[in-house]
Amino acid sequence: MIRRHAPYFAIMIPPSGLCVGLDLDRSKLPAPYRGQPHDLQRFACDVIDAVRPYAACFKINVAFYEQYGRPGIDAMYAVREHCAESYVILDAKRGDIGNTSSAYAAAAFDDLKADAITVAPYMGRDSVEPFLAWEGKMVYVLGLTSNPGSHDFQRRMVDGKPLYEHVMHTALSWERRGDIGFVVGATNPMELATLRKTFADVPFLIPGIGTQGGDAASTLQANGTGPAVYNVSRGLLYIDDGADCIASITHEAQRLHGILASR
Repeated sequence: MIRRHAPYFAIMIPPSGLCVGLDLDRSKLPAPYRGQPHDLQRFACDVIDAVRPYAACFKINVAFYEQYGRPGIDAMYAVREHCAESYVILDAKRGDIGNTSSAYAAAAFDDLKADAITVAPYMGRDSVEPFLAWEGKMVYVLGLTSNPGSHDFQRRMVDGKPLYEHVMHTALSWERRGDIGFVVGATNPMELATLRKTFADVPFLIPGIGTQGGDAASTLQANGTGPAVYNVSRGLLYIDDGADCIASITHEAQRLHGILASR
């Protein structure tokens, strides 16, 4: 039976710390990988091996693989397999009518064996509950995102509160077998600090550190002691274009891990 108001941490969640986003872009691959056979797969797997000691989890954004058609899809499955027992978040931002969301959930959790998924709540409860029905899985609902367009809808004031806060309160009331968390962007440190006072124990996925403008130290301070993983993608993967790119990625992952582990 699906539980209402299931306790947080009822399932395994990744330990707070660095989330490495495996967002692959052929135009940005370091020189040693460009034009090589299985370039996407080789680069991602080398990154995984290099940063595994410092990563709390990995995030696979499906769009960056789907854009390359069948070769990209094959690479995504190979990358997921290479993550092995590491905690994997599927960044897909799914959310549709119930039977469609059920199919999306099966693809993410049964086929790709993801531990967590990101979902868009715009269509409401019945579009998200098929994901929440999976026992032992985490569902990160979009709360306050890091992109400029968050001002279009998420920050609109409704009954004295921003819409994103209404979304978060409402989502916590939905029935679930698994657990639920929220995506809150690192480019919103003031809002993040305020949300932590209201949602003190709710797991957050915090993207936007690095290329998008979020600062690791200030984001960590804003989040306080709340459970969270801090995603870094482009700011880590494409830090070095040369022959020493993997060494540079390893060094940067170690540095970020040191900051995020200092709280």
